[in-house]
Order: sequence, then structure tokens, then C-alpha cells
Amino acid sequence: QVQPVESGGGLVQAGGSLRLSCLASRSILSTFWSIDWGWYRQAPGKQRELVAGMTAGGNTNYADFVKGRFTISRDNAKKTVYLQMNDLKPEDTAVYYCNAAYSGSHYWGQGTQVTVSS
Repeated sequence: QVQPVESGGGLVQAGGSLRLSCLASRSILSTFWSIDWGWYRQAPGKQRELVAGMTAGGNTNYADFVKGRFTISRDNAKKTVYLQMNDLKPEDTAVYYCNAAYSGSHYWGQGTQVTVSS
């Protein structure tokens, strides 16, 4: 399977934390060093939006609505990308998707549901 695989979603109270993981599939492990990564989310009735990104060189960028709360990171040994989410708010409720971009192509994970209760 080419697409990455997300995990770590679930139900959490407002103010709580979750860590999402994105595991590179076996077929792209050899190209992990050259992959640009992104976390996106899509809430009900809304368009997909970028949450955080990391270039192959390690540069990061964040959407304004998550700055100071979310952190994207990468573990090269485990071939895994993380999204640490702190101080979660009900408006963060969405399906979160991991995206891997390399060799001119984009590959999407299946998504993981994050639900934040008030």
C-alpha cells in the first residue's frame, strides 16, 4: 500500500491533548528522507484545510488557528510523522488526514477522527 496510515484519533475533553501518528507505508520507506509531509483536517460541511506541514528539510509551517497549540514532528528512525495537539477545542473536531508528497505525487491516508467535547 502506497498511502500513509494515521492513528491516534479519538474522543477527548476540551483542554486535553492527543498525538496523531502517520506511518510511512512500506512502499515509500526508501524515499522517506525526501518526502514533504502535511496534516490536514476536514470538519462536517467544510472544505479540507491545512493544519501543519513539514518539508523534507525539516522546515515547518502552521495554520494560524493552531499556532501555539499543535506541533508537527518527525522520527526518522521510526519513519513516522506526528501531530501533537494540545489545548484542544470543540472547533478542532474533524477528520485528520496525513499527506505525503514526493516525486511529483501526493498520497493521502485514510483519515482518523478527532472529536473534542465541550
